[in-house]
Amino acid sequence: MTAVKNTEEQLHSGLTQRQISMMGLGGAIGAGLFVGSGQAISIAGPAVLISYLLAGTVIIVIMAMLAEMVAAHPSSGAFSTFAHKAMGRSAGSTLGWLYWVQLVVVIAAEATGAAAITASWFPSFPQWAWVLGFVVVLTGANLLGVRNYGRFEYWFAVIKVAAIIAFLIFGVLVLAHVIPTAEPVGFGNLGAHGGFAPGGMAGIAAAVLIVIFSFGGTEVVSIAAAESKDPAGNIKRVVKSVMLRILFFYLGSILIIIALVPWNDPAVVEGPFAAALAVMHIPGVSLLMNAVVVVALLSAMNANIYGSSRMLYSLGQRKLAPRGVTHVTGKGVPAKAVISSVAFSFLAVGLNWIWPDKVMPILLNVVGSTIIIIWAFIAVTQLILRRRADRAGEKLPLRLWGFPGLSIATIVVLAAIVVLAMTDAAARTQLLLTGGLTLAIWIISKIVLRDSSESNDDTLV
Repeated sequence: MTAVKNTEEQLHSGLTQRQISMMGLGGAIGAGLFVGSGQAISIAGPAVLISYLLAGTVIIVIMAMLAEMVAAHPSSGAFSTFAHKAMGRSAGSTLGWLYWVQLVVVIAAEATGAAAITASWFPSFPQWAWVLGFVVVLTGANLLGVRNYGRFEYWFAVIKVAAIIAFLIFGVLVLAHVIPTAEPVGFGNLGAHGGFAPGGMAGIAAAVLIVIFSFGGTEVVSIAAAESKDPAGNIKRVVKSVMLRILFFYLGSILIIIALVPWNDPAVVEGPFAAALAVMHIPGVSLLMNAVVVVALLSAMNANIYGSSRMLYSLGQRKLAPRGVTHVTGKGVPAKAVISSVAFSFLAVGLNWIWPDKVMPILLNVVGSTIIIIWAFIAVTQLILRRRADRAGEKLPLRLWGFPGLSIATIVVLAAIVVLAMTDAAARTQLLLTGGLTLAIWIISKIVLRDSSESNDDTLV
């Protein structure tokens, strides 16, 4: 894992450390927290705190692994490039295409979700018009250059972080009885209604899969670092400053929700933050939370257009995708990769329009567990590349602490989560579908590429 200069001279270094930091925060604080956390709470009960703590600890280690590899070899392909170097072309192809498929499906879901909310505010504008508008604006922002993408994402993240901080402050004031409520509140809900862990270990593990999907988005900083002037320094500062804040925001928010609202209240699944704000008697709660959810969806959509286009660009550079997607404009933007990613998302939206409530749930179920597979790839890749670097006596800009024990422990924990989650019917279906998708991509990669087992080319992008 030789430390090399950023070889991606065609992509402009337009992102600042502050923007990358906010991208890391904003990427993790999305619809998965504002909406998806309700499903996790309904599965694990108050023990969902353990799910968040476990997943949060794992993502901190995963991001530290990524930081070590990014500092040595910044690349728009990030973990796909690293898997390529560690395990060969088919591994890099599988991981890159799996990540890309996940993002384009999620972009479609995010555009549809945001449009459904805004269409309810302005009934005279059909939902498809909102989808079109969101896609055009955010695609345009990405095509105008990485600086514009960074500015959009920075302010999206500021709004989301401000909303979380305000929620935490109001929650603490309510629990401290500074703000009065109609019914007495406290921490009694953590042990009531079936106990702290009504779903047992299987419930905790199944909830971890949902939580991990919520944390998905943080990995975009490993891609974005390649388009900054100091990739090694920026990724180091981002991992140190951002990850603990994310864990604090998640755990703090979930603790307040389950303290204020019984975990089995149907309102929690429909909208956990809205349910908690209703207890606080915050006026205009429904409109407020819907606005925050729209911002969260558009922010994630913006980041996913960026991440999917850079991954596709990197795949093209490594001859794992059509070479046409490597075309870069004068502004340093892989325009064809951006448009290709958005086009596939439009296709998914169109299919969902023809067969409503059928196509999108199936697609989301298929990609639902991709994050845990990507994390496992990252952990195995780091273990291989670090051992290779240590044997060669290479000096790395950043080094993961506790190696190799921590790397091996992370792989074991991820495997244990999958095994436990397989005991839950819904989680088992999702894991099997995602596993089938991964296997299909790997088989196609092996057939098309006629994989060579080793690739140590430092020009990989």
